[in-house]
Amino acid sequence: MSTVFSWMFDWINANPALFWWLTGFSIVAFVGTLLVIPILVARIPADYFLPDHHRQKQATAHPVIRLILLIAKNLLGVVLVLIGIVMLVAPGQGLLTILMGILLMDFPGKYRLERWFVSRPPIYKSVNWLRKKSHKPPILVETEEEPGI
Repeated sequence: MSTVFSWMFDWINANPALFWWLTGFSIVAFVGTLLVIPILVARIPADYFLPDHHRQKQATAHPVIRLILLIAKNLLGVVLVLIGIVMLVAPGQGLLTILMGILLMDFPGKYRLERWFVSRPPIYKSVNWLRKKSHKPPILVETEEEPGI
C-alpha cells in the first residue's frame, strides 16, 4: 500500500503544475455541478420519461445554426458524462451529472436508456428531491425496462 502512495507522491512532485490544474478543475467542476444540476433538473418536463412523450422540434433556425447548436449540445453532453464518471470517485453529484449529459446527447436508444437510468431508486429520489426544492412536480416514470446495451 505504501508503494502506491509513494508512486503518487513521486508523480505529484514530478508534475506540480498539472496536479494543481487538476485540483482546480475538480473544485470548479464540483461547485459548478452543485449550481447547474438543480437548474437543469428543474427544467425537465414532468412527463419527459414517459414513453408517449413526444417533443416537436421546430426547425425555425438556419440549418447551419441548427447543426452548430446540435454539435455544441452533444459536446457539452459528452463533457458532462465524463465529468460525472470522474465524480463517481471524486466529490460531486456523479450520477446526476451523467444523467444530465445523457439528456443533452443524441444517439440511438437514448430515450430507453434515460428511462432506465432515471428509474433507478437513488436517481429517481434525488431528481424528485431537487424538483421539490424548485417547486416543480415530480418526474413521472413508467415501469422500468432494461436497455439493450
